[in-house]
Amino acid sequence: MRESIAITITEPSQTGEARRVALALANRLGFKETERGKLGLVVTEVANNLVRHARNGIVVLRAMEQATTVGIEILSLDHGPGIVDVDACLEDGYSTAGTSGNGLGAVRRLSDFFEVYSIAGKGTALIAHLWADPTAHCAEQTLEIGAVCLPKRGEDVSGDAWVSQVEPHRSLLLVADGLGHGPAAASASAAAVRSFQDNHHRSPPAIVEAAHGALRSTRGAALAITEIDFAQQVVCFAGVGNIAASIVSATEQHNLVSYNGTVGHELRKIQAFNYPWYANGLLIMHSDGLSTQWRLDRYPGLSQKHPSLIAGVLYRDFHRERDDVTVLVAKGVGR
Repeated sequence: MRESIAITITEPSQTGEARRVALALANRLGFKETERGKLGLVVTEVANNLVRHARNGIVVLRAMEQATTVGIEILSLDHGPGIVDVDACLEDGYSTAGTSGNGLGAVRRLSDFFEVYSIAGKGTALIAHLWADPTAHCAEQTLEIGAVCLPKRGEDVSGDAWVSQVEPHRSLLLVADGLGHGPAAASASAAAVRSFQDNHHRSPPAIVEAAHGALRSTRGAALAITEIDFAQQVVCFAGVGNIAASIVSATEQHNLVSYNGTVGHELRKIQAFNYPWYANGLLIMHSDGLSTQWRLDRYPGLSQKHPSLIAGVLYRDFHRERDDVTVLVAKGVGR
């Protein structure tokens, strides 16, 4: 499941809803009882923390797959008062709301991965990963990927989609945005994903061309494909339509070039452009459900966090309510 699930948290009863949704997802993924119990506690504590401190936030859930196991990502986003001292808040007994002060510390202990990003006065983002089998060997990855993919408010499915193919020497990522909203848009972006999976061994322009044929029976889509060649330290990018992509390093940002058109209907030109890939760089791709006004340098230290935390903060601060949105972030492992 590439699409995320968002649960709004504004009052205590929604904590139970977040827990029920998370456990239902865990059941579908085959989590055993012990791991389901941990997941339920983590989601409950995260949602309660939003009720106590932010009073208006969201919990975003996403299924993950790595090597021989599956997992669930829990992302908490709010525009609350923020945390002045994150380390202190993770210590048992520390509380600013008159509680026992064990919430975030318990979340960290129960999670297989945990990270927080907060700016006082601007809000907090928190991420936790729990795996169905924490003892399963996870193959070494060359690229760490995070994403938020959510439908327009009021829609059941997103017209956006994303997919990746990560290999030791070369990785490919696709973001697609089916025209419009709802099931027909989702059908178009799903066709783009299937075409990508059938042709991922080819070059980005060849994959776009194959998708153009595969999407003729759909309403069409904007899409972009990024290939990262780790040996050559080069990014090859081919895009059609309004999928934005940037490579961000510590000192500069390259905005990658797409051509106008609609894959599946009107495609006048397919051309790839090459850009340098930096050892300390990030790749950020997103649909037009995210404003292009974001700048990562306005968030001190965020680039060092997990890609899903970066995607979550950008979604929180720049998503457009009237559209589906996908934010995909990737960075090399061992930065």
